[in-house]
Amino acid sequence: MSSREYITAGLAVITLVGVAVGRYPALKMNRATIAMVGATAMVVLGALSLDEAYAAIDWNTIILLFGMMVLNVNLRMAGFFQLVTARVVRIARTPRQLLALIIGVSGFFSAVFLNDTIVLVFTPLVLDVTLALRRNPLPYLVALVTAANIGSVGTITGNPQNMLVGISSGIAFVDFTRALAPIGLAGLAVAWMVIVGVYRTEFRPDRLRAEVIVKNAVEPSLLRKSLLASVLLVVALLAGVAVPLAAAVAAAFLLVTRRTEPERVFQDIDWGLLVFFSSLFVVTGALESSGLSRQLFSLLKPMTEGGPFSLTVTSVVLSNIVSNVPAVMLFRPIVPTLNEPHTAWLTLAMATTLAGNLTLMGSVANLIVAEIARKRGVNLSFAEYLKAGTAIALLTLGIGVSWLSW
Repeated sequence: MSSREYITAGLAVITLVGVAVGRYPALKMNRATIAMVGATAMVVLGALSLDEAYAAIDWNTIILLFGMMVLNVNLRMAGFFQLVTARVVRIARTPRQLLALIIGVSGFFSAVFLNDTIVLVFTPLVLDVTLALRRNPLPYLVALVTAANIGSVGTITGNPQNMLVGISSGIAFVDFTRALAPIGLAGLAVAWMVIVGVYRTEFRPDRLRAEVIVKNAVEPSLLRKSLLASVLLVVALLAGVAVPLAAAVAAAFLLVTRRTEPERVFQDIDWGLLVFFSSLFVVTGALESSGLSRQLFSLLKPMTEGGPFSLTVTSVVLSNIVSNVPAVMLFRPIVPTLNEPHTAWLTLAMATTLAGNLTLMGSVANLIVAEIARKRGVNLSFAEYLKAGTAIALLTLGIGVSWLSW
């Protein structure tokens, strides 16, 4: 290896380890800042030039993420998610029905609006409802986050790694959904059965005994506009419009307004996630520019050529070492060279998404739920999560491999 390759490899390892762990000891850094510092160091130390760094960023993915964030922020400000929660509370008559509704709502909306956003919005609401009903909140929180991860597998807009796969593969939105949505639907049913089985005392066949009123401050005009933008987005995607363009049009439509100050929208955008993605593109671009990706390719390709099963196992392992988004970025140059790249792309999306349910540390969505719960005095511990989360992950991965193999 040349000195440039040694520098690139060292920086990539330091960056990806930091991303996987989420921080470095004694440093106030999160995944976004670790990735940005790593990308900057790549340029400063000559792993790639500034122009090459700009070229490495996949702007289609960045635009898609931004557009979906604008839509989600507007729906949240309009009170849409509180309306949904209020409806769930009115319908549910038993703990099992409440669990099923939480799983269904979380899975469906994660497929459309990004899983991280859904758990961020719904975790406080689920806590409010379950505590008011005097129920154990833990199984419902596990249900919320595992369902969010499972439901997000079904569409390109469901989670960041699916966005990467969709943009990189060129698979149409409808084709992607047709291939992976059945896995998501079956997985949601599995999640309900596993949680009911694990928490038998909580889900005895009795009725909910308390009344809950969900506070809901709705902005009618913004709600109508946000729902219209959502419908236009779905119609555009089903019509075959490029996914980033469809998201950008929906965002632009919402940003043309007489009543909502743009600062209200922009202050709730997850700029850290955009920085994280842009920086990781630079880091993986440096690996490609230096030739290290070819060496990584020679190591990983033999482990991925046995069809969906072997690619799933490799993807799950890599996702739990470096996190799912970096895993997809590392696989991007490898997948087009495999025997059936179309199936391989779908397998990669499925495996890296469902692998997030293996442990509490498996996905950002899991950590969001645990952190919000901790601030409310509810401890969703690593061990508590394993009771149901790991079984759900393994069973849904099995369903995914079987479906894609068939």
